[in-house]
Amino acid sequence: MNYVDKNFPIFLLCGCLLSEDRLRNLEAEVNTFKQKYFKTEGVILHSREIRKCEGAFQVLFDLDLKATFYEDLNLMLKKGEYTIIGAAVNKDEHIKKYGKGARDPYALSLSFIMERLVFYLQKMDSGATVEVIVEERGKKEDRMLQAHFNSILDRGTYYVQSGDFKKLVRKFKFHSKRENIIGLQVADLCAYPLARFLISPDEPYIPFRIIENKIYSGKKGNYMGWGLKVFP
Repeated sequence: MNYVDKNFPIFLLCGCLLSEDRLRNLEAEVNTFKQKYFKTEGVILHSREIRKCEGAFQVLFDLDLKATFYEDLNLMLKKGEYTIIGAAVNKDEHIKKYGKGARDPYALSLSFIMERLVFYLQKMDSGATVEVIVEERGKKEDRMLQAHFNSILDRGTYYVQSGDFKKLVRKFKFHSKRENIIGLQVADLCAYPLARFLISPDEPYIPFRIIENKIYSGKKGNYMGWGLKVFP
């Protein structure tokens, strides 16, 4: 909240929900993709590094390779069976509206995602339980987020009671990017297209169109406010 990029004024948190069997299928697809382009499964797919052609992704300076890389990446994301739940905070508007009372965008976004996770599963699979996997950011930040998650479990939110969260969530665990968690990498790849769409909704952006139908939606197919929440 101390810095707002005027060209990118939102904070966005993206979650991807997968059943265990669909996660295994997606992991196999991603690892095959990595072997094809990097001859190893150890490369971490990171949206920013891909866009900037940094690290292992310097191979994308080869434009022919880059074209086939994106074709395969887009097809993999399109074929994958997962549900996206994203939440964004417009930092400019948040500060204008709440001033010094403006809350941490990460904590707010986590609350919104957890609420929608409950709504989705109560409708689709009321007997399911979930393991929530979160990417580490730093010891201080992780402690703050863990404390916020604990408060969600203990007190609930305005729309969801504590007992509903406790019934649903079996685990909340942090993992390092280095651990090569495929689900976290897929969520990272989906986050930037969501943010780009929210900043410039009229701009045609192929990566967003590829994952658009993965977003948790209402009966009429509307996802704004459902699987894609913007605050304030």
